[in-house]
Amino acid sequence: MAPDPDRHTGHGGGARVVASAIVHRPTVDIYNEHGLDWASTHREPGRRADAERFAGKVAHGSLRLDVGCGAGRYTGLLGTPVIGLDASGVMLGESRSRVPEAMYVQSDIEALPFTRGSLSGAWSWMTHHHIPRVRLPMALWDLHRVLSVGAPFELQVLRGDHEGSDRVDHGVKGRFFAPWTPERLVDVIVGAGFEIDTGSVVVSGDEVRLSAVRSRTLADSVAPGMRLLMCGSNPSFHSADAGVGYFRAGNRFWKAALASGLVSRDRDPLHALRAEGIGMTDLVKRATRAADEVTTDEYRRGLGRLERLVQWLQPKAVCLVGLGGWRAAADSRASAGLQDARLGGRPVYVMPSTSGLNARTSPDQLAAHLRAAMAVADGLD
Repeated sequence: MAPDPDRHTGHGGGARVVASAIVHRPTVDIYNEHGLDWASTHREPGRRADAERFAGKVAHGSLRLDVGCGAGRYTGLLGTPVIGLDASGVMLGESRSRVPEAMYVQSDIEALPFTRGSLSGAWSWMTHHHIPRVRLPMALWDLHRVLSVGAPFELQVLRGDHEGSDRVDHGVKGRFFAPWTPERLVDVIVGAGFEIDTGSVVVSGDEVRLSAVRSRTLADSVAPGMRLLMCGSNPSFHSADAGVGYFRAGNRFWKAALASGLVSRDRDPLHALRAEGIGMTDLVKRATRAADEVTTDEYRRGLGRLERLVQWLQPKAVCLVGLGGWRAAADSRASAGLQDARLGGRPVYVMPSTSGLNARTSPDQLAAHLRAAMAVADGLD
């Protein structure tokens, strides 16, 4: 449970995106003041069978996390060893009294204080809807970071479109809620690097829940207000294992990005998002050894998800790294440069692959393409 030294939290003065996660303090204050009253009427776990099934999915003796454990209604059902995490000290105290054998951490669900790959499962029951929808991708980026490959993830949130603090729920007013439609939730979960179990997406009344596993892939690093959204074809296993796109030494992306001024830190996608407003995703989330293992159908489905992501978060422009995916999904005759087509109403720039296998394109040419993409984003082209 030690802090992860690889998890950069610094950000520069020129940040274009919200620089750090801050839990909704009024909601935490309400739980500190009225949470025990709420908990007294919600003692029985409505999803006992689901919690016990989740416990059976986690390897014996492996750490699992109760995300937003509250008063511990499910903590004792999730197997051991288990960590209960909550931002409310009062609710943690109540959970400790109910489930004393668990370990407890007071923390923000958007800034998990665990090392990379240290947890083998995560249970989130009615917790992640307490943060704004546009911040869920990065909260799940952080969860993806701390989970091991194949770790189960169970999620339940409120269903709906309204977002705010005016919901009246069991007499506890003022808490912030950001409900989700199933379709948009699925897109965000997939983008965050999780594979959703077939048939597990269930809508029940005003709630939506699903079961997923942490995939061996990259999680999107995205947020509103991005200057430029970079989109790779699909991750390599090397990048997926490192948690950083274009990580292999032979890939020229980061060298070109530094030379062009796109980023100011090498191999640091979190800093790129927070300080420079550069987001990162992939057309296809499935990691492979070689790009030619990806099918045309996968590229086309991925383009649909990418367009919905752009429509939602509205970056100034999109830059696809590599012509193959765009040609397969959108325009078989496309050449590098600004495209006629747009995604989500935003301009699209396509540049050559930065792979070392693409010897025809020099590092200087790659940097020039990135500068051109930034010019498009800044309205100069």
